[in-house]
Amino acid sequence: GRAVTVLCPYGVRTLPGRMVADAHATHPSVIPAGARTARASTAYAPDEIVARYNEPLPPVADAPAFPFVAETLTRARHVAADEGRRLGLTGMRLEDLALATAELTTNSVVHGGGSGVLRVWPEDGRVVCEVRDGGRFTDPLAGRRPASRDQRGGRGLLMVNLIADLVRLHAGEDGTTVRCWFAR
Repeated sequence: GRAVTVLCPYGVRTLPGRMVADAHATHPSVIPAGARTARASTAYAPDEIVARYNEPLPPVADAPAFPFVAETLTRARHVAADEGRRLGLTGMRLEDLALATAELTTNSVVHGGGSGVLRVWPEDGRVVCEVRDGGRFTDPLAGRRPASRDQRGGRGLLMVNLIADLVRLHAGEDGTTVRCWFAR
């Protein structure tokens, strides 16, 4: 409920041109180098940037799939935790994986068509959890900003973003895929 201004500094002389172009496309106003005041960005087009970077995630080779529905949500969480433990997660990191799995699979049941597929596998010293479902994701910033205080629900994906080391999402014609990484 308060007005705020945030300055995002970019090293335009050292960054690749595409990064600078993306910054202009995702910021409604810019302050050119040496200027004292902001001007409207003539390249502002955040929806185009989101669409450009909404690329399918690479396929997973050897991770077993665990299909789930509402009645198997608890089992899905246990499958993820057992696999995370086998892959070296312990303590809070293992609890974080279980919590993220519970949230993502529940979202699939509630918002993604009633079912989904869970996979967990090792990758570059981390444990990756993926949940796919048939839902159509419409808000590319969901989970990246807090829900309003009076809103009921809408905080689970934010929590996943806060406890995982990295979260990637792809929304396509055939559904939504969310992957999250946890350091061992």
